[in-house]
Amino acid sequence: MNDYRRGAHTEYRLHYHFIFIPKYRKPVLRNEVGRRLRGLIREICRSKDVEIIKGHVRPDHVHLLLSVPPTMAPSQLMQAIKGKTSHHLLQDFRTLRKEFYGRHFWARGYFVATSGNV
Repeated sequence: MNDYRRGAHTEYRLHYHFIFIPKYRKPVLRNEVGRRLRGLIREICRSKDVEIIKGHVRPDHVHLLLSVPPTMAPSQLMQAIKGKTSHHLLQDFRTLRKEFYGRHFWARGYFVATSGNV
């Protein structure tokens, strides 16, 4: 069971479980919006060298289990994911702009927990 990842001078296994919701917990992550969100998250994670272990998009929330490099804080990753997905979803789906005024798609906070063994 050697599922450790390697950096230049590190060997690590940092797994974070994230949960975040759309503003007002509106169930808008269905059909094409959910598929587009999934694609955007994959793209962002690939660009940041983050491995998606498991992910699940529900109509009113998102679960992600991610393997993150030690050079990246969980808050930086969430800022990238929530910021870029919000921008793209509101651009691509004009109907969402009526439901989420003020260009805020995601609720303010998020849940994060570490997952691993010693």
